[in-house]
Amino acid sequence: MATVIPIHLVTPKQVQQQYPNHPWLQASQFKGDSGSHCLLPGTDGRVEAVLVGRSETLDPWLLGELAQILPAMSYELADELTATEATLLSLGWHLGQYRFDRYKQAAAPPTPELKLPTQGDQGYVKAATEAIALVRDLINTPAGDMGPEQLEARAQAVAEEGGAEFTVIRGDELLAQNYPLIHGVGRASEQAPRLLDLRWGDPSHPKVTLVGKGVCFDTGGLNMKSSGGMKLMKKDMGGAAQTLGLTAMIMARKLPVRLRLLIPAVENSIAGNATHPYDVLPSRKGTTVEIGNTDAEGRLVLADALWEASRESPDLLVDCATLTGAARVALGTELPALFCNDAAIANQLLEAGQRVGDPLWQLPLHAPYRPLLDSKVADICNISNGSYGGAISAALFLQEFVGPTIPWVHLDFMAWNLRSQPGRPEGGDAMGLRALYELIKEMTAPK
Repeated sequence: MATVIPIHLVTPKQVQQQYPNHPWLQASQFKGDSGSHCLLPGTDGRVEAVLVGRSETLDPWLLGELAQILPAMSYELADELTATEATLLSLGWHLGQYRFDRYKQAAAPPTPELKLPTQGDQGYVKAATEAIALVRDLINTPAGDMGPEQLEARAQAVAEEGGAEFTVIRGDELLAQNYPLIHGVGRASEQAPRLLDLRWGDPSHPKVTLVGKGVCFDTGGLNMKSSGGMKLMKKDMGGAAQTLGLTAMIMARKLPVRLRLLIPAVENSIAGNATHPYDVLPSRKGTTVEIGNTDAEGRLVLADALWEASRESPDLLVDCATLTGAARVALGTELPALFCNDAAIANQLLEAGQRVGDPLWQLPLHAPYRPLLDSKVADICNISNGSYGGAISAALFLQEFVGPTIPWVHLDFMAWNLRSQPGRPEGGDAMGLRALYELIKEMTAPK
């Protein structure tokens, strides 16, 4: 039977009390600072235990880096932990083992294994790990291998695995079925634009609809991006990836919800039939939209999908999108911007994010900014006529296509880690997924 090596979480005070004058700790200068670690050798020279420095407040990402750098052996958490602590630490470990190696020819090196604590929620850890890995894989895949067709195939695979219904509207059929904004954004691409539609769950359960921005690559259209601005645009379908991962997690955990997922999947390309600046397009709602900038395309495809979602008056409507650089200027790249038209739901979501280590920050749906979207030739313009508050004006544009009585959450997030941190490697990532899962779980729990 293979030896399982214990991992002990220790504060600096515990190091001083439990390992006074320990020669190995002194030689390695391990003092128990948060995030530091030390391998303790036994009398036979083999690893006997691992000490991991922790703060008084337990960081859920504490084991994320260890999952990559410890010797490839079996480990277990040896301290008494609450169920929540055991669950989050285990999740941080497993997310820390993520690698995107699809294009690597060399085999991945062996990784250490963590025996899941019995008090932890192993089903949650498995479902969340798989959901976030799906999100990361989708975003990290180059646009040449993850266009609307490939995104459709992955969504269909998720639907089949979860036992969901799945339908698609493609190409000019979008015009026939009145999705003109989705068609207008994606029509210049060789891969036809499409609307992916997944349904799952008992119709008698609370109705939750997710909408994910699926711009598989964004050139900026005729208002073309710079080379620097275009560099990471394979991640512009991060909203679609996040909602697809969240859908997979909800189905895996069998939440009592009637779920619908809508993904407008397009590529914002340049061709002779591309939408021009200052074109006016109709929307599914009937509202006419002046295209002030073809690089503000995400809100256009979301608008048609949100209005379709509103038609069924869901109990909760959520959209996720890599929508604005303005949100990144306001909050940085690691903190998603939350907009919500229901104060109680917003507070519930913010609290859930703090509880599970998946934080969000709320920005206002400041109604006095709505006139900045007025157009002289159409009902509304897709960009503000000012240069400030871009994340707010984008959210206000989307709100025009949400039924006024429907509780609505909008996440504007980066979907990409610019730096590697424990459990969160550089590259594509879910941001707010677990917080949204907690919100939906709480809202649909039997009363």
